[in-house]
Amino acid sequence: MRPQPGRRCVVVLGGSFDPIHQGHIALAACFSRLLEPDELRILPAGNPWQKTQGLKASAQDRVEMVRLAFAAANMPVVIDEQEIRRTSVSGEASYTLDTLRLLRDELGPDSSIAFLMGADQLLGLHTWHNWQKLFDYAHICVASRPGFTLNMTDLPLEVTTEFAQRIGTPEQIRNAACGLTCLASDLAVDISATEIRHALQHGDQPNSLIPAVVLDYIQQHHLYKN
Repeated sequence: MRPQPGRRCVVVLGGSFDPIHQGHIALAACFSRLLEPDELRILPAGNPWQKTQGLKASAQDRVEMVRLAFAAANMPVVIDEQEIRRTSVSGEASYTLDTLRLLRDELGPDSSIAFLMGADQLLGLHTWHNWQKLFDYAHICVASRPGFTLNMTDLPLEVTTEFAQRIGTPEQIRNAACGLTCLASDLAVDISATEIRHALQHGDQPNSLIPAVVLDYIQQHHLYKN
């Protein structure tokens, strides 16, 4: 893949990471292979507006679990705590659109910003705050999980229409600043953070679902206990 001279590509993975699990790692690895980015940036959520029951682990614990997980996977990342800082001051909900707008201000108009999500998030994209405006600041890159498909007939009509006219190749994503979609259908990872927390609360150890270093951290700090 030959990027245009002077254009950076930053792949962005946001999430609650409560806790981080192998699905997050696989999603980041998938698009790191496809896009060969200059930077993989991880954005732990501050106060996500769609999490009605709130986050279980503290911001400090979630950031540390992210750091440990990607270090163990030998994947260099930049952990961006802007949402955590912003919501700690305001106490208000955090929106992806605001975060991408600030990233664009930081990285400049020419950098390619690729925002990652799983197919389950894509199915609910039309419920996100001003979701169509996300394309003004980034590309949207989606990977499927078992139980979900990227067949456009499975999506809400408004999302289908938007995605159908924006589909691009990895090379096009790498060499444009924003506005395209990229669909990867070979990510066979189906993991739920809710199920992991439930297992931990009942004394089970979901060893195959989360990195060993993260499980050690959870146990040492007594996270997700009743």
